[in-house]
Amino acid sequence: MGNASSIEPSKTVYLDINGKQEKIVFSRHCSARDIQELIAQTAGVTSNATITVKDVNGAHISVSSAMPSNTATNSYQVTIKEPQVQQTGETELFQTVLATVAEQLNRVFRMEELKTELNQRLNVIEKRMEIVEGLKAVEIEKCKRDISDIKDQIWNAQKKYVDLNKMSYLSDEKKISLKRDVPTYPKYTLSQETVDYLKQPTFDMWHWEPNEMLSLLEHMYHELGLVKEFSINPITLKRWLLCVQENYRNNPFHNFRHCFCVSQMMYGMIQLCRLWDHMAREDLGILLTAAVCHDLDHPGYNNTYQINARTELAIRYNDISPLENHHCAVAFQILSNPECNIFANVDKDTFKRIRAGITMLILATDMARHAEIMESFKEKLAQGFDYKQKDNLDTLKMVLIKCCDISNEVRPMEVSEPWVDCLLEEYFNQSDREKMEGLPVAPFMDRDKVTKPTAQIGFIKFVLIPMFETVSKLFNAINDVMVMPLKNAKDRYEAMKSAEDAQKEFVTEELARPPRASTLVAASSLVRRAHLNVPLRRVT
Repeated sequence: MGNASSIEPSKTVYLDINGKQEKIVFSRHCSARDIQELIAQTAGVTSNATITVKDVNGAHISVSSAMPSNTATNSYQVTIKEPQVQQTGETELFQTVLATVAEQLNRVFRMEELKTELNQRLNVIEKRMEIVEGLKAVEIEKCKRDISDIKDQIWNAQKKYVDLNKMSYLSDEKKISLKRDVPTYPKYTLSQETVDYLKQPTFDMWHWEPNEMLSLLEHMYHELGLVKEFSINPITLKRWLLCVQENYRNNPFHNFRHCFCVSQMMYGMIQLCRLWDHMAREDLGILLTAAVCHDLDHPGYNNTYQINARTELAIRYNDISPLENHHCAVAFQILSNPECNIFANVDKDTFKRIRAGITMLILATDMARHAEIMESFKEKLAQGFDYKQKDNLDTLKMVLIKCCDISNEVRPMEVSEPWVDCLLEEYFNQSDREKMEGLPVAPFMDRDKVTKPTAQIGFIKFVLIPMFETVSKLFNAINDVMVMPLKNAKDRYEAMKSAEDAQKEFVTEELARPPRASTLVAASSLVRRAHLNVPLRRVT
C-alpha cells in the first residue's frame, strides 16, 4: 500500500509577478492559506490582498498544495488586488471586531438576564398576593394567570437554552475541522496473509486497534485503485479517515468499529463479486466511501426516537430519515474542509455524481425503505437485469450497502455474537430513556421482553436471508459464503430458543410442586437465568 514516504517532501512553482519571475518552494503539507501568504510575501503585499493565479492558457489555478508544478518557461501569471481601505479603515475594522465580540458576549449572558428579570417580576406579583388578601376574585385570578405565564416563559426559555446545548452535537450546519493532524503512530506493514484475509467476509475486526483499522481502510483505497482514480493526495486520505473516525461516537453499537465492519464487508463483496467487471471505478469509490460515512455522528437513538421525541433533527428533516440525512450532511461537511477533501482533484461534474451517489446510498440505509428498495430490485431482476442502465445499477448499489450495513450474522458466531450484545445494549439504553420520557417503546428494544434468540430469529429469517438470496441470483459466489452462514445462524438461534423454552417449562413445573425451601431457591435462580437468557457482554 502507498504511504507518505513515496511523496516528494516539497514542491517548486514558478510565478510571474508584475513581469518579474519568482520561484516559491513549499511543503505538500502546507495549507492553501500558508501558500497564499508566501505568494503575498514574495510580491511584497499584505496577506489580505486578493491573489489570482492563471496558467499560460489563462485557466485559473487553485492556490493549494495540490497546484501542479511548472517550469520557468511556463510560469503562472499572478494578479494581485490590494483591498481598498481608507485611512480610518483600520480603526473602523477594529471597532467592528470589538462590536462583534461584544454582541457574542451579550448573547451568552442574555439568558441569565432574562431569567433574573422574570424572577424579579414573579417575586413582585407573589408578594402582592401575600399582602393584598382583600383583592376581588377576578383580580386574584388575573394575578395567578400572570404568575403562570411568567413561569411558562422561564420554562420555555430555559428549556430552549438547555435543548440547544444538549442537541448541539446534532447540528449539521457547523463546519467540521480535523482536531489533530496525521499522528506519528508507526506505519503498519500488512502481511500478504492480512491482505488476503481482509477480502473475506469471515474477517474478525475485534482484534484490530483503531489506528490499525485506519491503515486497513487506507489500504482498501489504494488496492482498489481509488487513490489513482480520484487523484487523491495520500496525506489528505489519512486526514480524511482521521476526521471520519473523530466524528463517530462511542456508542455501544453505532461506533467507528461498526463503520469499519460495514466498509470491510463492502470491500469483501467488491472482491467476491468482481464488481469492477460490472461498474466503473468511480462507482466502487462511491460504494466504499458511502460505507465509511454511512453512520457519521450517530447519537445512539434511532429514527423512531428522534420522531417521537421531536428532536431538532426530526424537525429539520420533517421526520423523513432524520439520522440518514444527518449522516450525509456531516460527511460533506468533512469533505468541505480542503485538508480532508479526498475529491479535491476531480472536476465539478464528477464531484456532482459522487455527491449524488453517496447521498443516495446513505439514505438507502434507512430500514424504513427496505421493502421499497427490495421490491424495485426484484422487479429489475425479473425484467432481466441490465448493468448498462443507470437505474438498475443505482438499485444494485443501494441493495449492496444495505447488505453490508446489516451483515454481522454472515460472519462466524464468535465475530457476530458480540455485535448482538452491543446492539441490545444500545436498544435497552433507548427503551429505558423512552420509558422515562413517556414515549412509545418497541417490543424488540424492551429489556423486559427481548432475548438474544427472539431478537435475531425473525430478523435473519425475514430480512437477511431473503435479501442475500435475491442478490445471489446476480452473484452466485455469495451463496456458499454468505447465504449458508445466515441459515446456520438462524438454526443456531432457534436451538437456543428451544433450550430457553424448555428451561422455562421446567421452571413452571418446579413452581407447581409443593413449596420446599430448596426448591424455591433453585426455581428463583432458574427464573432469573431464563429471564436474562445469556448475560450481555460489553465489547470494547
